[in-house]
Amino acid sequence: MKKVLLLVLVFIFIGNVFSQVTPQKTPAVVPQKSFDLAEYGVRIEPDKRLIIVMAALQYAGVEIALTQRGKEFSQKLKTDLVLNDEDLRTKMKTFFERYKSRQDAKKTTSELIAPFVSLAYILGPDLIEPARTLDLPTDILEVLDFAALVREFYQKTNFEAKLPAYLKLYEDEGARMKLPVSQMVADLLIYLNTRPITISFEKIKVEIPDPKNPKKKVSAIKTIEHERRFFIVPDLLAASGTINFRNIGSDDYYAIVPPNTNFSISETRRAFLQFIIDPLVLKNAKEISPLRDKIKDLLDERRKSNPNISPDVFLSVIRSLVTAVDTKEIEFQKVQYATGVARRKIDTVAQTPEAKKAVSAQLAKDKQDFADETIMELSEAYERGAVLAFYFAEQLRGLENSGFNIDGTLRDMITSLDAAKEKNRLAEFAEARKRGMAVRDERRKNAAALFAKNQQSSEKIRQLKAKLEPIEVLIKNKEFGEADNQLRKLLDEFPGESSVYYALGRVASLSASSSASGAGTFDEGLRDKRLEDAKLFYGNAIRSANEETDPALLQLSYFALGRIYEFYEETPKALESYQKAVLIGNLAQGGAYLESLAAVSRLSAPPQKP
Repeated sequence: MKKVLLLVLVFIFIGNVFSQVTPQKTPAVVPQKSFDLAEYGVRIEPDKRLIIVMAALQYAGVEIALTQRGKEFSQKLKTDLVLNDEDLRTKMKTFFERYKSRQDAKKTTSELIAPFVSLAYILGPDLIEPARTLDLPTDILEVLDFAALVREFYQKTNFEAKLPAYLKLYEDEGARMKLPVSQMVADLLIYLNTRPITISFEKIKVEIPDPKNPKKKVSAIKTIEHERRFFIVPDLLAASGTINFRNIGSDDYYAIVPPNTNFSISETRRAFLQFIIDPLVLKNAKEISPLRDKIKDLLDERRKSNPNISPDVFLSVIRSLVTAVDTKEIEFQKVQYATGVARRKIDTVAQTPEAKKAVSAQLAKDKQDFADETIMELSEAYERGAVLAFYFAEQLRGLENSGFNIDGTLRDMITSLDAAKEKNRLAEFAEARKRGMAVRDERRKNAAALFAKNQQSSEKIRQLKAKLEPIEVLIKNKEFGEADNQLRKLLDEFPGESSVYYALGRVASLSASSSASGAGTFDEGLRDKRLEDAKLFYGNAIRSANEETDPALLQLSYFALGRIYEFYEETPKALESYQKAVLIGNLAQGGAYLESLAAVSRLSAPPQKP
């Protein structure tokens, strides 16, 4: 009876976990729910000034390639806001068209709008612009007079009454960004093994009373503390895929991003890296100073072919380090992911030594491709003035697995630099760059086919999920016979589908725990047959797995097999199954990692003395 009760509890657990499984890719590092971005200087906040300026541009008729949610918000603006002043609309449109006519014809709409984004951030709370001075950047001076039109637009459309509702939409958009932003921040900080510097200190000269003669003033140095912040600003009216980065003052960094931004690969990554690296480079300014002339020689050489490159040595050091960290961290993540996929294939799909060797060979090729793509990215950055990018990338490669802290090792990196060796980097890595470009071109060629395949796969998953849902109801109602019949028919429609095999295994497992003969007595023989069926189905779920199979489903299958082996006291087989489940890792959703880990610990523990 004790074993029967154990079996019931086991498969109730499996049923509850299965309902959480969703086919999806799982990030390598999953921030905890308590991950507080503010601790790392990061805030996700809308800005009402930006909302108003971008809305004014919409009313001026500026056509922007918006995301779907951006289009919906734009339509809402047109419905909510009534502007009966056609003269004002004409003035706004004329202002933008005249400004556009003075710009390079090759500029995109996003590039044309960038100064208006900057304008929003220099306006006061009442939308008043600062005085026109030479301190303002040239691009802002060109659009400064648009501020008066923005104020008029704000007043005549009664924008203030609608603003709270708009801010709520933007806050909701920011909430959607929290998890991917947390993932980006966690990945970069884990890679660099550091925390951003969130406080800066400024020394200013002040006049204070003379301690010896209070009637007189003497000069003194006062230290002022500033908070450093990195703002991610959701912008529903930003062009799709366009990131605007602004460093206002020296302590506030703003990344203005549209909906659906992929933070793992977007320019927001580099903006956040600059937030981390700027104070570190400043901290090591004394070590950089003796190298200024040699670094400037490298920049002057690049400026011969690209005069737009800044001659600023410190800016080049920052850009070089940002590029190196960005490219090497992406390569590191790719290698980690590819290695995990290869390990799962060897454990679950590759059944022969030849097949396992083929998986290993493919992993080696993938690693070489990733390295070549990194070289290609470094080469392009070098040509844009990041003349130390190769050097820093090499330094990072040697430190990746050592638990280094970028703050503690940057000084050694700088003092070990031999700038003369950086002159021939492009020639040194020319072949690797060609290979990297070929890899990139091949990826682009395959992008359309891969997109179509993913669409088909998504549709197949959607159809399968829709057909599994009513069967799940049958299982919950303990109608195991009907559930089994429908799943076997579904297997004809979706042959070799791991999720169907897994569901069949669940049905067999759960029905085993309630096996009864016609007389109503528990039938151990029937139970054993159903558990054998369950083992076969779980095994088929594992053997049918491919690279698209949800890792959580695989983990649950191994866990379920382990439970059955443990039920029959086949401890070595149970332990092996649990260990394979643990190797899949701690997944974001679904799975049975912690339970499998606990089982491994339990079965591996030495027997207790009586």
